[in-house]
Amino acid sequence: MKTVYPTIFTQTQEGYLIEVPDLEILTQGSNMENAIDMARDAISITIVSMEDNNEVVPEPSPVESVDVMNGTFAGEGKSFVSMVDADAAEYRRKIDTKIVRRNVSLPSWLNYEVNEAGINVSRFLQDALVEKLNIHPR
Repeated sequence: MKTVYPTIFTQTQEGYLIEVPDLEILTQGSNMENAIDMARDAISITIVSMEDNNEVVPEPSPVESVDVMNGTFAGEGKSFVSMVDADAAEYRRKIDTKIVRRNVSLPSWLNYEVNEAGINVSRFLQDALVEKLNIHPR
């Protein structure tokens, strides 16, 4: 489920300092795009961790209730509040490394050749999919 949390961004010489008050998150980003990604990632992992620990995930505060002057980084630079969305369920699917069983059909002659060559079909298929999708294995 996608949620949206008010987030304080403070621009400094080095980049952006980030605070998500509702979730007690502090992080940083090198530029605005990276800062939003870092905030989204931090929100998602915090929610997933809280759910895994059977903790209550706080509801997002109304954006107008967040005062940048009360933020952790007040005085460090120019601060503003923006809403950042995060999808904890999607994040959980992305980081999940459990093995999922899939059935693969091969012609008998190919299965024979694979067995003769001692090829691990599961490993080969994983490597081929990672290459085809141009992604990094987890």
